Amino acid sequence: MNSFRHLWMTGVVSAALLAGCAAPPGKPSKDSETLAPDQIMDFAVLYAENCAACHGPDGRGGAAIALGNPVYLAIADDAAIRTVTTSGVGGTSMPAFAQSAGGMLTDKQIEVIVSGIRSRWSKPGILQGSNPPSYENLLKSPGNATQGALVFKTYCESCHGPGGRGGPKGSAITNPSFLALVSNQGLRTVVITGRPELGAPDWRADIAGKPMSEQEITDVVAWLASQRTQSVAQPSSSASNDAHH
Repeated sequence: MNSFRHLWMTGVVSAALLAGCAAPPGKPSKDSETLAPDQIMDFAVLYAENCAACHGPDGRGGAAIALGNPVYLAIADDAAIRTVTTSGVGGTSMPAFAQSAGGMLTDKQIEVIVSGIRSRWSKPGILQGSNPPSYENLLKSPGNATQGALVFKTYCESCHGPGGRGGPKGSAITNPSFLALVSNQGLRTVVITGRPELGAPDWRADIAGKPMSEQEITDVVAWLASQRTQSVAQPSSSASNDAHH
């Protein structure tokens, strides 16, 4: 019995020594190696480290819009999302993330973020049967602020209050600090896609059976833009592709 026990223990020790020879002392295993920041290609990591602070975990929204809003993803194409992620939006809280624009991410990492947002949170066909407005102002019109005031009263005042100063169901949309940090495209985006995480409907649901038209959206954005306080810094006019704010 003692001989058998001795042989068994010898085998265990030998196996341990052989395993140790396979991994030289001081050499980390492959799984324990830390990737350089520009080598990280995992969407969950990239999103958590670069996007979640503003856009919320899993794209659910926060200080900025919910990137996981399928209506937003049906309106904004990959090119628009990529442009904003790459270059940011001047005059707003959306920074540039591409190394070429002073950020920390490579073009491949930005592509991982853009494709990951689309593959995880979009819902193909969600706008089927509707006539969605264009994400950007394809009319290339500055809009009519006077008409926009009427549009606001019709579609928005019930939530955001008279003059957009806030109401029981919506925030003060004409707040100077808010308007100073959002571009016209950002305003358009919110009017079209809503902010479901805050209970704000998209362009179809402000009035049942009466979606906002392309012109009405353009006009209400013009009115909101006209409410900016001139003494407060305004977003630059080049911020026409703001997909986030």
